[in-house]
Amino acid sequence: MSRTSRSFRIAATATVAALGLLATACGGSGDSADAASDGKPVTISYWTWTGGAKATVDEFNRTHKDIQVKFTEIPGGADGYSKLANGVKAGNAPDVATIEYQMVPEFASQGNLVDLTEAAGDTVKEKFPKAIQDLVTFGGRTWTVPFDAAPQMYYYRTDLFTKYGIEVPKTWDEFKAAAEKVKKADKNVRLANMTKSDPALIAALSWQAGGKWFSTEGDAWKPAVDDAASKKVAAYWDDLVKNDLVQTYAGWSPEETKARVEGKTLSILGASWSAAGMKTNLPDLKGKWAAAPMPNWGTPASGNYGGSSYGVLKGSKHVEAAAEFIKWITTNGDAVKARLSDPKKPSSALPANPEMRAVAAAKFDTAYFNGQDLYKLASEQVDTIVPGWTWGPNQMDVYTAIQDETAKTNFTGGVTAGQAKAESGIKDRGLKLAE
Repeated sequence: MSRTSRSFRIAATATVAALGLLATACGGSGDSADAASDGKPVTISYWTWTGGAKATVDEFNRTHKDIQVKFTEIPGGADGYSKLANGVKAGNAPDVATIEYQMVPEFASQGNLVDLTEAAGDTVKEKFPKAIQDLVTFGGRTWTVPFDAAPQMYYYRTDLFTKYGIEVPKTWDEFKAAAEKVKKADKNVRLANMTKSDPALIAALSWQAGGKWFSTEGDAWKPAVDDAASKKVAAYWDDLVKNDLVQTYAGWSPEETKARVEGKTLSILGASWSAAGMKTNLPDLKGKWAAAPMPNWGTPASGNYGGSSYGVLKGSKHVEAAAEFIKWITTNGDAVKARLSDPKKPSSALPANPEMRAVAAAKFDTAYFNGQDLYKLASEQVDTIVPGWTWGPNQMDVYTAIQDETAKTNFTGGVTAGQAKAESGIKDRGLKLAE
């Protein structure tokens, strides 16, 4: 973590003024009406789309008498965040919700989050590395509590790599050469699927390449979604798509899954959290997958592909109870074990709290990956995350613009559209755009 701490800290401090968080405590401190006068337990609501959540809630409710949690599964992505924001406006938002790191600045600046400095600030300071703290803390205030880190990881079919004589690519040049070799050997098989429907993947790949989509100058935002590194990444994938070297199935679609099941897709561009989904969606391929660092541009590097935290939504009347639940699910080993044991939707997310990684590693069934210690590999990749990345104040709109334009044209068009939306969105929100 030491490589990233300083840069994240500088970025977070600069972001404070640009978001206007020093001028007003967006979301307030909430109304912490946690005492149940009738002697019954306090009931809080929790909305998320993340794996293992239902089993985690069940374990919490089983072991806690004073607080009970009502769980609701919501969609991920734009639909989920719209549901949360609309809930705040309507006054019926949940007490606790999953907020991905890229959305923390946006949700905080819009007044959707309760300031958790008093209720959870000490937990964040004591239990999480500084680099992770700085993703959820701005202006000396704590807005959410970290859940996981999400370094990129590369998953590949060991049997099919052997069949086609493919070495695990360490660089993107080697990846392209392997893609060409696979296509030449079998016109129906491709090395990987590069979806056009997941702008978070393009963000992670740009981050890995040294891109910095947002920065601040004083109290002004300076977007650079189409910076040189991001354009290089976009052009690279446009070239592979143009030459039919990768598939372009929609992410998490039946077509993508079918190609993997049938051995027509040999590898996956994923993250630490991908492993559990592979076990669930590709059960018959047990023992045929392994993981490696993501190919790079010449120097070992990674970007965060996702990563999430827990926040308390504005309007909650049970802030203290919500904070206690959040602390339990992010720092208690029983919560980690429950999450990994979920029979329908387990999670292999890498805990942001280093103490919980050993618990997760011990609980995770490594048989699917032939005994490979994925948590050790993922932890090593955290240390290669490129420093200096800052999320913007209108990240979801930028993602939507990238996705829409990429579907119409290509990845280069997507990052260009993302830059335009970043600039217009900052102005539309009444924030200052750097000259």
